[in-house]
Amino acid sequence: MRYLPLTDTDRRAMLAKVGAASIDDLFFDVPEAARLAGPIEGLPLHAGEMAVERHMAKLAAKNLSAGSAPFFLGAGAYRHHIPASVDHLIQRGEFLTAYTPYQPEIAQGTLQMLFEFQTQVARLYGCAVANASMYDGSTACWEAVAMVGRITRRKRVVLSGALHPHYAAVVRTMAKFTDDRIADALPALQGEPDNDGLIARIDDDTSCVVVQYPDVLGRIPDLAEIAEAAHAKGALLIAVNTEPVALGAIRSPGDLGADIVVGEGQALGVGLQFGGPYLGLFAVRDAKHVRQMPGRLCGETVDAEGKRGFVLTLSTREQHIRREKATSNICTNAGLCALAFTIHLTLLGGTGMARLAAENHRLACFAADRLAKVPGVSLLNASFFNEFTLKLGTDAREVVRKLADRDVLAGVSLGRLFPGAQSLADGLLVAVTETTSEEDIETFASALEEVLV
Repeated sequence: MRYLPLTDTDRRAMLAKVGAASIDDLFFDVPEAARLAGPIEGLPLHAGEMAVERHMAKLAAKNLSAGSAPFFLGAGAYRHHIPASVDHLIQRGEFLTAYTPYQPEIAQGTLQMLFEFQTQVARLYGCAVANASMYDGSTACWEAVAMVGRITRRKRVVLSGALHPHYAAVVRTMAKFTDDRIADALPALQGEPDNDGLIARIDDDTSCVVVQYPDVLGRIPDLAEIAEAAHAKGALLIAVNTEPVALGAIRSPGDLGADIVVGEGQALGVGLQFGGPYLGLFAVRDAKHVRQMPGRLCGETVDAEGKRGFVLTLSTREQHIRREKATSNICTNAGLCALAFTIHLTLLGGTGMARLAAENHRLACFAADRLAKVPGVSLLNASFFNEFTLKLGTDAREVVRKLADRDVLAGVSLGRLFPGAQSLADGLLVAVTETTSEEDIETFASALEEVLV
């Protein structure tokens, strides 16, 4: 029997105290279309355990899993091969059960792992300091915007039109509570990013400029040019990276002048996992900004006997200091996902990371060349890593559905990412990784020719 300590009288008293007429009022910020009006359709209200298992297995059988068909989905979540040793090691008891250390210095193994993770992220991003992780890439993006607001004391945030729309949506949502003014735009369907248009939007009131690298269409913007323009106006540049494997082939954002680099670490060690949990990465190029960073930071020191040791150097969250002094209310780090990331990157090493990136790019070039030969299809990108945009000349959402019926998971339509933007409706974002075979690419191209007839 469920333990329900509250009576109806208790609930009415609590609602009256917060000024809500009903429990539904507490969910006002959730769009009505996203709320359930009743039980989930297709699920029995009650059944025996075996009956539930059979029912759920029947529902699961309707899915087409990533590993069972040619797979070209990306747009911020990427399918890479994860060595079996990653899963084996993260399930060791000392890792799997570890949580935020409230007496941190006795958890030397956890602190050392996080210190190594921070070192890897800092090197990958070309930055001085990285923190011990965030929830995911999109919330890390917002935390960077909030951090820059504390540094510059400005409220205008310029978002590149080629920033992933889900990241932009998180920034807009959180800005409602901070009075930040968000200047965003739609991406232009052209071969190179519109740097000139972005730079023209930077003014003397701008706090920061947020640019994705590579961007949501797979293009690689010139961060150095944008950084110079932002700094000339007293603004900071936030670079967002959703595909860390790309940094095995292209220059680090910090090396190009980005002041804060954030991103999604899912591609290394974590897997797709139906959309989460994922892993937010966060680093700063200049160590002078370290005390404005959100989350927590592990450091290296020596103990009373001169032996190497690790400490929780900074933890400026509201559980540890006065609430009004907290940089963020994020109350933990994605420790297990950070561990998976660190193990995978350690197994690769610098040479392996570069080789993995090279293979991703080779296969992506092969796919782009082959798909661009399909009648009616054109390649948008002048530059890309392992993800590029095709223009199909027709609604890409319908094409994606038809290809799924042929057991080809063809990519992400821009109409899905940018609903209502008719100018983007014929765009298809295609991702290719080392898990994609040349046979998969040929299957995709042949099926695409069929559905575009």
